[in-house]
Amino acid sequence: MNLEDFETRVLPAKNKLYRFAFRLLGSSEEAKDVVQETMIKVWNGRDLAEVQNMEAWCMRITKNLSLDKLRSKQRKSTSSIEDGFEVRHEGLSPHDKTELKESMKRIDELMTLLPDKQRQVMHLRDIEGHSYNEICEILELDMNQVKVNLFRARNAVREKLIKLNAYGL
Repeated sequence: MNLEDFETRVLPAKNKLYRFAFRLLGSSEEAKDVVQETMIKVWNGRDLAEVQNMEAWCMRITKNLSLDKLRSKQRKSTSSIEDGFEVRHEGLSPHDKTELKESMKRIDELMTLLPDKQRQVMHLRDIEGHSYNEICEILELDMNQVKVNLFRARNAVREKLIKLNAYGL
């Protein structure tokens, strides 16, 4: 892989890699370190012509490095969904913006309560927009496991959100 290939195939994914690492680690600095380590690993493995989906391969490296960091520190925490990316609220009233922000905060809190696999699958599909095949490749799961984990994660978040919103009625 030459510099031009690296710039066209790998660098466009750096923001997704950062958000994914940030979701797993909960720390901006650690996420930046993991993305940098990922870029170095990809660059050092320059004979990667056989890699069909470079972004998915980079996501897998990011996941593995992030999990290694978590294991070494023996901690598990994530941060707000809104810290990882900017949600645009153009054309909404202040009340609607506040409602949306509160809903996102609740969803983020509910996602942190999910088991690791469900949280990772839901983040990759619903936040990052990856296809099922890419998620299979990134998390090294088969298609049925991805679909089951996503279904269970969405249902758990939906049920808890309904309970929270129905409180007091």
